[in-house]
Amino acid sequence: MSTETVAARPVVDSARLRAWLPKYGVYAAIVLLVVYNIFFTPYFATWSNLRIQLIQVAPIVIVALGMALVIGTEGIDLSVGSVMALAAAFIPLYLGYGVVAAILVALLAGVAVGFINGILVARVGLQPIVATLALFVGGRGLAVVISEGKLVDIRNADFLYLGSGDLIGIPVLVWIAALMVLIVGFVVRRTVFGRRLLAIGGNRPAAELAGLPVKRVLITVYVVCAVLASIAGLLSVARIQSSDASSVGLLIELSAITAVVVGGTPLTGGKVRVLGTVAGALLMQLVIATMIKHNLQPSTTEMVQAVIILIAVYVARERKTR
Repeated sequence: MSTETVAARPVVDSARLRAWLPKYGVYAAIVLLVVYNIFFTPYFATWSNLRIQLIQVAPIVIVALGMALVIGTEGIDLSVGSVMALAAAFIPLYLGYGVVAAILVALLAGVAVGFINGILVARVGLQPIVATLALFVGGRGLAVVISEGKLVDIRNADFLYLGSGDLIGIPVLVWIAALMVLIVGFVVRRTVFGRRLLAIGGNRPAAELAGLPVKRVLITVYVVCAVLASIAGLLSVARIQSSDASSVGLLIELSAITAVVVGGTPLTGGKVRVLGTVAGALLMQLVIATMIKHNLQPSTTEMVQAVIILIAVYVARERKTR
C-alpha cells in the first residue's frame, strides 16, 4: 500500500465525520446519554421518569418548531417567550366565556405579535433580531400589565385536561406536540409554502428575482412561529394550573434556538431539520435532567449548554465552508 493512500485515509475519514455530525450527531448524543443514564442514574428507565421528561420538553419542542421555520428564512425570533406570557395573561380573562373562546383569544394574540414581527422584518426592513427584540421586552411588559402582575390559579377542568390529562396512557400535551411536529414536517417537505420558505432562506435576492412572494412568506412564517408559541403558552398554563405572565416562557427563546441549532438547522437559513429540532430539544432536556439528578449546580448546566451550542455552530460552520 502506498504512503499516499495511507496519508489520505485520515483526511477522507475526517471529511466523512464532518459531513456525518450535523445530520446524525444529535441522535448519537441522545443514545449515549440514554445509555449512561440507564446504568448510572437511579430510576431513569421508568415510565414515570419518561413521562416527566416528555411533559417538560413538549412546550420547548412546539416553540422550537416555529423557531426552526424562522431560522430557515435566515431570521430569528426573540419574542416567543413574550408571546407565551401574553397567552398566559389572556387565558384567565376569557375562561369565563368558555375554553374555546379563551384559546382563540390566546391564539389571536400570537397572530397579532407574529404579524407585527413579520411586517417589521419583511416590509419595514428591520433586522429580525432588532424587530423581535422590541416585542421580547414590550410583549412581556404588556402581559404583566394585562394580568396586573398577579398569579392566577386556573380551576377549569376542561382546560386543565390539556396539561394534565391522558389519552390512551400518554399525556395530551405530548400528543399535541407530536401533532405539531407532523404538521410542520409536512409543511416543510410537502408544500409549496415550505419550498418557498427554504428558497428565501437559501438566497433571498434570487427568490425575489424569481417572482416568489417573499414578503408574504416571511410575514406568514413569523405569524406561524408566534401561534406555536401561543399554543406552548396555553399548554404551560394548563400544566402548572396557574397563570403567571412574569414567568411563563421566560428565556424559552434560548432553549428553542439551542434545540434548532443542535438539531442541525443552520443559522444561515435555507434548510429546516424538523426531526433534528425535536432531537435537539430532547438532548438538551436529557442533559439538564441528568445534571439535576446528579446534583450539579444550575450554573454548571448553563455552561454545558453553552459548550454544546458552540460545538453545534462550529460543526455547521465547518460543513458549510468545506
